[in-house]
Amino acid sequence: MLRRRLRRAHALCLVGVWLAACAPASPTPAAPAADPSAPSGDERTPLVVFAAGSLIVPFAELEAAYEAKHPAIDVRPEYHGSIQVIRHATELHEPIDVVATADASLLPMLMFQVEDPATGTPYAEWACSFAGNRLALAYTDRSLYTEEIDSQNWPEILARPEVLLGLADPRFDASGYRAMMALALAERWSGEFGLFNQVFEGQFTYPVRIFREDSLSTITVPEVLETRSEAHLRMRGGSIQLLALLESGDIDYAFEYESVIRQHGLRMLQLPLPVDLSDEAYRDQYAQAVVELDFQRFASVEPRFIGEPIAYGITIPSTAPHPQEAEKFIAFLLGPEGRAVMQADQHPVLPSPLAMGWEAMPVSLQPLCAGVGGP
Repeated sequence: MLRRRLRRAHALCLVGVWLAACAPASPTPAAPAADPSAPSGDERTPLVVFAAGSLIVPFAELEAAYEAKHPAIDVRPEYHGSIQVIRHATELHEPIDVVATADASLLPMLMFQVEDPATGTPYAEWACSFAGNRLALAYTDRSLYTEEIDSQNWPEILARPEVLLGLADPRFDASGYRAMMALALAERWSGEFGLFNQVFEGQFTYPVRIFREDSLSTITVPEVLETRSEAHLRMRGGSIQLLALLESGDIDYAFEYESVIRQHGLRMLQLPLPVDLSDEAYRDQYAQAVVELDFQRFASVEPRFIGEPIAYGITIPSTAPHPQEAEKFIAFLLGPEGRAVMQADQHPVLPSPLAMGWEAMPVSLQPLCAGVGGP
């Protein structure tokens, strides 16, 4: 059963990631319309969950555990890059019950500040950070220079023209802009300014630029981001799509989250703590890297991402068709059983989930996710 769920989840992640340039997607197999001819005894309430691709494995386990306890609920997950997940709710206006992203800061930026035109209210007014992670490099036994690469020379190895590097599109996926942050932070940590350009210069038809000040490196991503035909960079809409390229030998390395690398049994190079966006002690240092998208995909919102320790966020859109069922699902995730599922799948959870907009949270969730504005 779990393998079938994982296959379905991977398929949904790979289909439609590039919807940002397209019209609204047609319904996917993960969220079929209710069959009016189905016997009433077989009807279950659909709970549509859109989540970051790096949550595929633990959320498949979570789906199985939750449905075992709540047989009247049919959890229907779909996976994309985190920005794309939000866009399905706010721009494509799909009926989504739960939104979970790999970057909690996206939720106030792209949902609290964006109003549903039908009601004039924000798409969300609260969110909860529930899990962490660290950025790392994934590779295989077939990758080039595996005996040479280490935590000091990895930018130089990735810059070599014969090394094929996988990157998630930073316009849609949090791991993509975090990878760019990591290179900018590596420059500051090592004192070798120029590492960023060694990896990214000449790779795109329109350049990604970095502007360095005394205590800040600002990376600007152009509206059109396409790799050149001769580039050794391979870009995909979501980081989870890079796994197939690694396993087939079509790339040598890819920026991935540690949990994903461990779940898929890949080799991993841990990046230094001042670079990997994992440690609260380095919060001020991480904030020295900023990524700006040079276009307005979301009306009235400035897409500007500041480096900080990785935190996954979750909320219920104001347009959710089944908000009460969504509350129960999130309570399960934040409770002991859900946290145990995440940890068993090698995805770290935060010691104490932190709320944004605590007063606006459903009362049932407030005891599980305290924070600023909480008791």
